[in-house]
Amino acid sequence: MEIDIFSDTICPWCFIGKRRLERALAERPQPNLTIRWRTFQLNPNMPEGGMDRKRYLEVKFGGPVNAQAVYDQVRAAGESEGIDFAFEEMRRTPNTIASHRLIRYAAGATEATGGPGRQDAVVQALFDAYFLRGEDIGDLDVLTAAAETGGLDAAAARAFLEGDAEDDEVRAEDRSARQAGISGVPCFIFNGRHTLAGAHPPEVLHRLFDLAMQEEVAEAEA
Repeated sequence: MEIDIFSDTICPWCFIGKRRLERALAERPQPNLTIRWRTFQLNPNMPEGGMDRKRYLEVKFGGPVNAQAVYDQVRAAGESEGIDFAFEEMRRTPNTIASHRLIRYAAGATEATGGPGRQDAVVQALFDAYFLRGEDIGDLDVLTAAAETGGLDAAAARAFLEGDAEDDEVRAEDRSARQAGISGVPCFIFNGRHTLAGAHPPEVLHRLFDLAMQEEVAEAEA
């Protein structure tokens, strides 16, 4: 089975969705599973250097009071998954292009740069940095640390981030997602066919597992 996950690294529901997918897979392991993390930007017009957090809340939600109502729901959902969101520690809302470039880089990592299979670990490191510690994941040092935490060679990852490799590809993937009708994340696509938008509990994910596996069996028998 293949799962493509469109997400943004500053989307708290994406962190929650990742945790719920992990629970679903722990309850119902899937053999030969491939997971690919895909690009989506919640704020495609964010300045390259990001934005002061207070200003962002004013622009996005109309101010901290409205934002508090939204984040209270997120915090409660996070607590149910063992995630202690540190929203109060956030000082800037970053542009996420660089973090998506790093995730894409992790997908193609070689033995020399940390080894394959590091994408999920890098995504987790980015979520932890931003949501648990309030770090600016648009900052080169923070990104390099996340790369190292995720098992990549820090020097090689930093050299990659200092250039512009994969920038066009990341932006193109974001545009393609929107053109395909994706308007919010997380968005899970199973075997390139079945789409599930939102951070759903394991029992909902289990139904998609079953559907994907049934189709695979039917195709194999055809």
